[in-house]
Amino acid sequence: MMRLWFPLSIIGIWGLMALASPILHLTPNTIDLTHILVPPDQNSWLGFDELGRSMADRLITGATTSFLVSLSVVALGLLSGVILGISSGYFGGWVDQVFVRIVDIMLAFPGLLLAIALAGALGPGIENVVFALVIVGWVGYARLARVQVLALKHADHVVAAQAIGASPWRIMGRHLLPLITAPLIIEASFGIASAIIAEAGLSFLGLGVQPPQASWGSMIRDGTRYMLVAPHLVIFPGLTLMAVVLAANLLGDWLRDWLDVKEPKKMG
Repeated sequence: MMRLWFPLSIIGIWGLMALASPILHLTPNTIDLTHILVPPDQNSWLGFDELGRSMADRLITGATTSFLVSLSVVALGLLSGVILGISSGYFGGWVDQVFVRIVDIMLAFPGLLLAIALAGALGPGIENVVFALVIVGWVGYARLARVQVLALKHADHVVAAQAIGASPWRIMGRHLLPLITAPLIIEASFGIASAIIAEAGLSFLGLGVQPPQASWGSMIRDGTRYMLVAPHLVIFPGLTLMAVVLAANLLGDWLRDWLDVKEPKKMG
């Protein structure tokens, strides 16, 4: 249980920060020239940034950004990837051939570089970041769903459903999808960590959320100019980002061990 306690605590705090942000009456964009680069003290545990804005308020607001982006990217990528992967694996033939070619093309480009190119072409903004990351992220879920379906579509219960005249969509939804849920859940847990890093990276490059909206990536970018005089501008958002990503990965490892997912074996 200790192995599970740490990641769940971090993820819980992250989610609580994101959900509570709108009702806490925070002032992340309020400029106070008397507090420029003030380090942490007893009155402000996280200090202030280069414009005198509260680091604590901006850190909590940044949690909302990463939370919304990561969940949106994983949910949309999982939905589209599962639909395409199951359909490709079940129908086979030219459908599967077209799917494999599309996946090969997508995999020919490094994921983050493709996301940077898409975000740059679409313009900065949180909606464009989500769209770019979904375009990059659905491939992993689709490949996993396809491989699982190829291993299971000749199982006895699937063949029996086909024999009694069940429609392909009913077979995919009722007889195949429940059997591949476990590995998809594990993949999604790791996908959350990847989406958080990708959003922070795009914001660091100026392609994510725009000022004055807070993002952990943009906070780190702005703080790098003052590392020698105000290292807290980089340390706190950097540690927060590291803790959340580490917790998501640890949770994925625990889920993989708990669900005991092994390589699929062909049945039938």
